[in-house]
Amino acid sequence: MSYVFEIPKEYGARLVHKFAIAEADQTLSRANSYVLAVATSSIFINTMHKILTSMARSASGIPYPQSYATKEEIEKNPKALKFNLAQRAHANFTENYAPFVTALLVAGLRYPNQATWAGSAWVLGRFAYALGYINFGPPGRTAGYVVSQLGKISLTVMAVLTCWNFA
Repeated sequence: MSYVFEIPKEYGARLVHKFAIAEADQTLSRANSYVLAVATSSIFINTMHKILTSMARSASGIPYPQSYATKEEIEKNPKALKFNLAQRAHANFTENYAPFVTALLVAGLRYPNQATWAGSAWVLGRFAYALGYINFGPPGRTAGYVVSQLGKISLTVMAVLTCWNFA
């Protein structure tokens, strides 16, 4: 079964007015669906970061659009440091998110079970990283960092092997 979408000419689409999208659910295996579930679960880690950062901003009194508390603000207000830690943990998550999702989805094409486990390790590691860093400072991020990096390295290797085998 295919779905056909028509783009009216008045929308400016001059070259292509019709295209079809095949139904994907008939070609995905159960193992592939687990890869997609891991990718989807990572959205909740991002949401957690947003909530924790917003709560820390409110508690610290650091106004928008100020990205971080200054050294002077931190010396006067210990909650300002917690805001900086939450903000930095969220920034680190976003720096690592695109490579993670890319590696997960590419690796999942050939190694869906292994990619599911490695991706799950990354997601759980990022959860631990965030809570550890926000609550205990830089030393608190170590365990989560190690777990997430083991997952990320595994996914990267599997993604490279997937590309190599498809080439």
